[in-house]
Amino acid sequence: MPSAPRGILACAAVFALAGCSLVPGYERPAAPVAAAWEGPPAGTDEATAPADLGWREVLGDPRLQAIVSLALENNRDLRVAVLNVELTRAQYRIQRADQFPAIAASAGTTSQRVPGDLSPSGQTSVGTAYSVGVGASAFELDLFGRVRSLSAAALEQYFSSEEARRSAHLSLVATVATQYLAGRALDDQVALARRTLETVDSSLALTRRNYEGGRTSELDLRTAESQVETARFNLSAAVQQRAQAQNALVLLVGEPIPEDLPAPLPLDAQAIVAELPAGVPSQVLARRPDILAAEHALRSANASIGAARAAFFPSISLTAFGGTSSAALSGLFGSDSATWSFSPRLNLPLFNAGALRASLDVAEVRKSIEVARYERAIQVGFREVSDALVARAELERQLEAERARVAAEERRYQLSDLRYRKGVDSYLTVLTAQRDLFAAQQQLIQSRLARLSNLIELYRALGGGWRERSEQAAAPAPQKS
Repeated sequence: MPSAPRGILACAAVFALAGCSLVPGYERPAAPVAAAWEGPPAGTDEATAPADLGWREVLGDPRLQAIVSLALENNRDLRVAVLNVELTRAQYRIQRADQFPAIAASAGTTSQRVPGDLSPSGQTSVGTAYSVGVGASAFELDLFGRVRSLSAAALEQYFSSEEARRSAHLSLVATVATQYLAGRALDDQVALARRTLETVDSSLALTRRNYEGGRTSELDLRTAESQVETARFNLSAAVQQRAQAQNALVLLVGEPIPEDLPAPLPLDAQAIVAELPAGVPSQVLARRPDILAAEHALRSANASIGAARAAFFPSISLTAFGGTSSAALSGLFGSDSATWSFSPRLNLPLFNAGALRASLDVAEVRKSIEVARYERAIQVGFREVSDALVARAELERQLEAERARVAAEERRYQLSDLRYRKGVDSYLTVLTAQRDLFAAQQQLIQSRLARLSNLIELYRALGGGWRERSEQAAAPAPQKS
């Protein structure tokens, strides 16, 4: 009878050890950034986090919305990110399966020849045995959490890949929107180049008539001709850049852009949500998918340390089989054919030339690497938001300055052209004024593009862009009673 209590105590000890884990306690590293961003905040409304603002609410151009939707369906880089999630999910399921015994049905036959000196009868014999049954392969009792640690590491890798997919989604939305706006800016550049060519062509016609009538010099005529050719070159270059921008957009979308999409809005009519709430750094950066992916990778490395530590301790594996066995196929299911086997095995590491110690060192170094990567991701995110906030305020001032400059250059060109037509100034004055006006108009288009691109970059840097619609917009309307 005393053996029964000892057996119960032994089983209790095994189950107690089965709950043991050698994984170090996880502590999130402190964010190596300032407590707040310098410069003006992005907004004061913290009711909706940037990551919860859907890109359809931020990007107001219906054509842009349709193109982003197509890109999310067909972009090959995003497709690879989605497949990587499926891959890591399957790998986690494989690793998790090691926590359970693998049971399989088997049926087989064994033929053997036994020499006379090994046979009890002293005669050489040849025999055949048949067996049918169910067996469990070598199953490790996870006494120190090695298998569970490996499973936890695989699970965190899966979570990391899912966050990487969201980060790829976010980057694709921002990249497509920025490229689309660049195309709209080049549309304006092409239109500006055409208007300029028409203007200088008209001036050339006037200068040629004045030259033929002896009222101007050949220098003015050749200057006007050079101006026309320069305008033609600028138009050709703008058309080329516009076509290349369209090719880049098609590559991002992953298929030719349909012709039945809504008409594009002009660059100066683009409706990009400007008031993006920033909140505090801990709230904003914690929502960025790339930072979440880095933290899950860190958690995975932390769990791997537990598996490396558990390898130092003994492990027990179990193999079992139960079924029927007989020397004759007809007697396989007889009343006395039952058979079973149970094979526990204890493995105790004694000497491995430092391989286990080196494996633990590798796991700890990998964790240190992931800590550095996590901190680096936070620093990069903090800088991206800081740059976007600083640029936002300055770009507004630059845009106002460019508008005023264009207005002044337009008036200057009008006065120069009027004085030339009255014979007060030479054509060189008109040429200089026209060139300065063209440059100012080009810069105004670039300033508009820079401001809109900055709003998109700020939205992305704050963690928005991976939702199609905001949580409030997506929520179902309450039912009336």
